[in-house]
Amino acid sequence: MEAIRGSEMNVPDAVFAWQLDGKGGVSPLTDNDTVDRERPCWLHLNYTHAQSAQWLATTTLLPNNVRDALAGESTRPRVTRIGEGTLITLRCINGSTDERPDQLVAMRLYMDERLIVSTRQRKVLALDDVVNDLEEGTGPVDCGAWLVDVCDALTDHASEFIEELHDRIIDLEDNLLDQKIPPRGHMALLRKQLIVMRRYMAPQRDVYARLSSERLAWMNDDQRRRMQDIADRLGRGLDEIDACIARTGVMADEITQVMQESLARRTYTMSLMAMVFLPSTFLTGLFGVNLGGIPGGGWQFGFSLFCIMLVVLIGGVTWWLHRSNWL
Repeated sequence: MEAIRGSEMNVPDAVFAWQLDGKGGVSPLTDNDTVDRERPCWLHLNYTHAQSAQWLATTTLLPNNVRDALAGESTRPRVTRIGEGTLITLRCINGSTDERPDQLVAMRLYMDERLIVSTRQRKVLALDDVVNDLEEGTGPVDCGAWLVDVCDALTDHASEFIEELHDRIIDLEDNLLDQKIPPRGHMALLRKQLIVMRRYMAPQRDVYARLSSERLAWMNDDQRRRMQDIADRLGRGLDEIDACIARTGVMADEITQVMQESLARRTYTMSLMAMVFLPSTFLTGLFGVNLGGIPGGGWQFGFSLFCIMLVVLIGGVTWWLHRSNWL
């Protein structure tokens, strides 16, 4: 493949444009640089920026369908070989503090043995690990190593988020053992996060597995083995997600059972209270009629005796319920 001039990749509003030095470090790409297999270039763009969008729409370095995909039309993780290059769409955890982590960030990239063009809208925090390694001179030395390191960082962030969800489920299970019901909507949000992760991480694992089996010219056998290890690690994370989804289903059933038992206890208590006061309600209703001939109506101690009789009656009914193991 022919070398690329640095001036062909001059995008003023790019997030960064770096050239790998082949030793684990990077240097800013200038117009006079030559991009080839020994010194590939990494161009990272925000496709919503005007100059980046203009470059994506007009550059001759990328095929037409690649330009459209990098401009934000591809969302689900996938890998497509296009000529000598490869188009890859990946998803990563959204680590922004003001947004929900389950709203995954999409990163799209096209790469061959000379060129890496990656695009995004929201910041991909997992790339910071790769960027830091490159700035310290301990990063990838070629395109294949770069892709493996990026996939490894994305998987690390996904595994950490899955572990956080697992810990939250354990806390919910412990609270349920103490008859503590989670706030309304908490369980639904947790299940949604698990389902969203399952929806996108499953095809992403397949992307990693395919990259490990494809005979790409810019990946060696050791990098393919590492990619297979990453796919296996993400597969174990998916198994954990499946287990967590099943556990949330069990917890939902348990929450329903706890609430039904709580309602049954309240209903039972109200029924017993009605039973205790039923005889006294009958007597007070009987003696409360405005008719002549009520016993003790003309006796000054009649009302006091009636109150004492009601207390004794209520106490007797309560004692009988307790003896019958109803209380």
